[in-house]
Amino acid sequence: MAKRDFYDVLGLAKNASDDDIKKAYRRLAGKHHPDRHQGDEAKKAEEKFKEAKEAYEMLSDPQKRAAYDQHGHAGVDPNMGGRAGPGQEGFGGFAEAFGDIFGDIFGGAAGAAGARRGGGSQVYRGSDLSYAMEITLEEAANGKETQIRVPSWETCETCKGSGAKPGTSAKTCTTCNGAGTVHMRQGFFSIQQTCPHCHGSGKIIPEPCTTCSGAGKIKKQKTLEVKIPAGINEGMRIRSAGNGEPGTNGGPAGDLYIEIRVKQHEIFERDGDDLHCTVPVGLTTAALGGTIEVPTLGNKAEIELPEGTQHGKTFRLRGKGIKGLRSSYPGDLYCHVSVETPVKLTEHQRKLLKELDESFKKSGDRHSPNSKSWTDKVKDLFK
Repeated sequence: MAKRDFYDVLGLAKNASDDDIKKAYRRLAGKHHPDRHQGDEAKKAEEKFKEAKEAYEMLSDPQKRAAYDQHGHAGVDPNMGGRAGPGQEGFGGFAEAFGDIFGDIFGGAAGAAGARRGGGSQVYRGSDLSYAMEITLEEAANGKETQIRVPSWETCETCKGSGAKPGTSAKTCTTCNGAGTVHMRQGFFSIQQTCPHCHGSGKIIPEPCTTCSGAGKIKKQKTLEVKIPAGINEGMRIRSAGNGEPGTNGGPAGDLYIEIRVKQHEIFERDGDDLHCTVPVGLTTAALGGTIEVPTLGNKAEIELPEGTQHGKTFRLRGKGIKGLRSSYPGDLYCHVSVETPVKLTEHQRKLLKELDESFKKSGDRHSPNSKSWTDKVKDLFK
């Protein structure tokens, strides 16, 4: 009977990712494991289990998958499937199907992101790094180019990256035989974990290099050029690919994330793309009206105050805010009037204000409409 297409066995398309292949295999291995069936159903399930296992072993290996994609079943050697001997398929196949699950739970190398499957040292992606950068509001609005210093790793010149003392060399780990992982069996399950002796490298260094302590690399500092885009806001992050910690055993480096912190501005407060500021206005100017000059983030602007402007009055200047990263137009500037009460008056000024106050009282309530309304409300409250 002709073999089925490996992709059809797993129910996948030919462009399926490695993660899709692993998920499909886990699902089928759990569904068709013979221990979950009885009688004739167990035999059928065992055949499907073996079929799924073979498909997974071929498609999860990049070289075998490439050969299969090009030449079909003729391009792969059936003896490379890694089948267990007689009597071992039941527990071994089930353990392999779910080994990654328990590896994830217990921190095993098999389930770690970025790990290379198969024999030899495990390859891991480096950790991401975070860098907090403080910028001004003007720099957030207009963008800037700057430089930062971040940790870096360079190959140790003493041992040339081997980690071993000059004149010596690393040896294969006897605990895992160079695989970087060990299997622990407990009853029904087999759990794959990082070798505790070599920590996944597959090698042991009897005499470490005294310069790098066996790491094969030295921690340094490097300078990076960073471009802050215009409109960036507090809490946003900029990703610098490949500038995180280096990977293990030749794995890719992690990324560097630059977290933006915006300094508090002396005048403006940002709310999304809008800006807010408080504008102090003298008592006379508020009463008589007139033109006042207000600051913007880049220049100056003018506001026409109407006669009798009250404290807390807000004026909106369109387009004088910030153009955000995802905005088509800049926000607005909101100027909140704060009417100032005169202080440190001279005797002459006191006299003039008292005369002005007497004049207001003789004219009734028409000069203070808000005070009259408030007084009426208080009277109604105590009726």
